[in-house]
Amino acid sequence: MTTEQAKDRIDTLREELEAHNYRYYVEDNPSISDYDFDQLLRELQELEDKFPEFNDPSSPTRRVGGEVTRNFETVPHKYPMLSLSNTYSKEELEDYLKRIAKLVPDDMEFVCELKYDGAAIGITYRNGVLERAVTRGDGTQGDDITTNVKTIRSVPMRLRGKGYPEEFEIRGEIFMLLEGFNKLNQERMEEGLEPFANPRNTASGTLKMQDSSIVASRPLDSFLYFVLSDEAIADNHYTSMMKAREWGFKVPYPEKNYIAKAKDLDGIFDFINYWQENRHLLPFEIDGVVVKVNDYRQQEKLGSTAKSPRWAIAYKYKAEQVSTRLNSITYQVGRTGAITPVANLEPVQLAGTTVKRASLHNADQIEKLDLRVGDHVFVEKGGEIIPKVIGVDMEKRPPGLEPVQYIQHCPECNTALVRAEGEALHYCPNDMGCPPQIKGRIQHFISRKAMDIEGMGGETVELFVNEGLISNIADLYTLKKEQLLPLERLADKSAQNIIDGIEASKQIPFQRVLFGLGIRYVGETVAKKLARHFENIDQLSQASEEELVAVDEIGGRIATSVREFFTDERHIKLVERLKLYGLQMAVEKQQGGSQVLEGMTIVISGSFENYSRTEIKDLIEKHGGKNTGSVSGNTDLIVAGEGMGPSKRKKAEDLGVRIIDEQEFTQLITNA
Repeated sequence: MTTEQAKDRIDTLREELEAHNYRYYVEDNPSISDYDFDQLLRELQELEDKFPEFNDPSSPTRRVGGEVTRNFETVPHKYPMLSLSNTYSKEELEDYLKRIAKLVPDDMEFVCELKYDGAAIGITYRNGVLERAVTRGDGTQGDDITTNVKTIRSVPMRLRGKGYPEEFEIRGEIFMLLEGFNKLNQERMEEGLEPFANPRNTASGTLKMQDSSIVASRPLDSFLYFVLSDEAIADNHYTSMMKAREWGFKVPYPEKNYIAKAKDLDGIFDFINYWQENRHLLPFEIDGVVVKVNDYRQQEKLGSTAKSPRWAIAYKYKAEQVSTRLNSITYQVGRTGAITPVANLEPVQLAGTTVKRASLHNADQIEKLDLRVGDHVFVEKGGEIIPKVIGVDMEKRPPGLEPVQYIQHCPECNTALVRAEGEALHYCPNDMGCPPQIKGRIQHFISRKAMDIEGMGGETVELFVNEGLISNIADLYTLKKEQLLPLERLADKSAQNIIDGIEASKQIPFQRVLFGLGIRYVGETVAKKLARHFENIDQLSQASEEELVAVDEIGGRIATSVREFFTDERHIKLVERLKLYGLQMAVEKQQGGSQVLEGMTIVISGSFENYSRTEIKDLIEKHGGKNTGSVSGNTDLIVAGEGMGPSKRKKAEDLGVRIIDEQEFTQLITNA
């Protein structure tokens, strides 16, 4: 392929991918499968790697993240980012309308929108390209989180159509979809981690994470609902929103009644009442409705106070909660042995569904609530996987109820539970003999993000374990088709698919094998970091805690867990069996690179204009170098980007370590 042909194909792929991205994430009307989209994205990534002269910071490939931001720069808002005043009743909203009518006696039209429960964001575009994204902060200045916002698929990197101002800001809310939040929490509990409290805090915390590749893996979404520009766009808010939609922004959908016009209090309350009744049907959380004066001239006349605009106000819904009887408490055992207490309730209607169970989180929460079986408890439904118990109705407590005594032994295998100092959860330590842990570990191992064994699922694992065919992940590789055929629901083709899927899994890359082992606290991202750093299972298994915490973003808790795993004789034998069966236990060496960095230990620091941090790490490995996260006497080279920490730079200078910038790095590997 010539350079000219490559440029044409790169431009075509970028245009196609952004169009597909818009149809999927903004219009909710995908036109190709996820697989086909991934294939196009992979082709574009390969071409961009091969022809770096056509690098573009707004390319769709930048959405996968990989850059690490150590410190988020604080920047001033061009326009103050005010917060809204709140109302909680029809009477309060009526008073508000009377107050603004005195200031603007003309007839007013209002726009009603959902009040998304997320994190406020202001995004600046220049010449149709995303330039900067900033948090609310204190309203006058916020944190620059551009790198992380670029990973959110519903936020356009480059605008569509025409007619947008040369420079403008659009504001909105970043939130987490409930389905994705629930899945994320399920994965955390399977890894032995405390679940996140709610989607709002999780979205806000995710946006401030240093590693943008983790942000990219989280189910963040957006709605953008206010345009600010020195150029006139329209004479009213509703029209400007519809224009923003034409430019590629995900704005509130009129066709889904996420935004509507109203002439008076009754019209506004038609919207409020509709969503009060139907908000539980939304795929995201809202906590109310926002009412805005539509006409921009009237907005200007109304002005703002020091804290809030007078032309807009929020109507807040009360938290949905009910009272019902606590009948019993049961305890569930997760894949990592984590014990989760669950309240079994007298069935009650809450947020449009019948609630029979609610989360109690851990022993500390039960003690804090002073909970007793037979109590009437208050239950609230937020974004949790199941509703949560938030309190006890003491006025209804029958006499003679005894405080709940948290269990001391595993409900499945009767092993004495343990609780590490400083941790909230109890654990069953019988990880290779407790039935739910055995099944959970195998289910995790075969999952899509790990070994992705085709033809197998949770029910199949349950069947194989119950029939005594397998008791650990290594046993999968001893299965024969003849053993499967007599089993219920497994015909010849199904059995063959499973055997073929198991065989194909032997080609799965090392980092996913490592993730599949199910080491506590070693999620998908941590597994990638460990695999890239140590390169093979032998070096990882022999690493000390000091060597583990030297890896970028690996803390003491993860290091201890990894050491405990690889010092357990049972796990050592399990890994040896997997090696014997032919699984990938080393990182595949990059092809097509030079050896210009052979034997060099290299640290990268800061953020870069033309590469993500992951891309630079890959290039270092491709050209024979080794990545490490901290500067020491063994460091040969530092590739420094914007925002390199002063302490790291001083340490490098004190040690006499050579520091090069992005341009020098490119020249180094290009001229090799």
